[in-house]
Amino acid sequence: MASAAAFGLTSLSKALPSCNIGSNNCSFRGVQISSSKLVSVPCLKYKPVQTFMMAKREQELEELRKMSDQELKDGVVELKGELFVLRMKNTARIEVKNSEFQRMRKRIARMLTIYRERELERGINKRASRKLDKAWKKSIVVKPPPSLVPLIEEQKKEREKASA
Repeated sequence: MASAAAFGLTSLSKALPSCNIGSNNCSFRGVQISSSKLVSVPCLKYKPVQTFMMAKREQELEELRKMSDQELKDGVVELKGELFVLRMKNTARIEVKNSEFQRMRKRIARMLTIYRERELERGINKRASRKLDKAWKKSIVVKPPPSLVPLIEEQKKEREKASA
């Protein structure tokens, strides 16, 4: 027990050079128990990990805003198809990255948000927008998502070889 406590905060501070040792910003003062005496140790504060996702998202939004309304709608349909395929793989216990679900849902939401912003600029109110959405959903032609297109083409080629 004493050896575990002796390892304590001082050895941790040596292992983590990015922490602020001895900063007066923290009111907690830890106590380290060594084999012979008590030693007070200042609070360790860790610097938060900085991520640069904002720049990536802004770049993605610029790309989406350059797309036309029809391209946005087609993109939403394709991504929903991909999301369906991911769900089927997940239920079939095929290995899938769980982060893909959230990434696709967020991309779909961004596309729909940009589309709604454009509707608001044109002066389309909420009720009219819902009517347009119903009409658009009825006009959707079901087609396989882009990830399944190569597999379907391979199956067609195999059938042609088998029949010839």
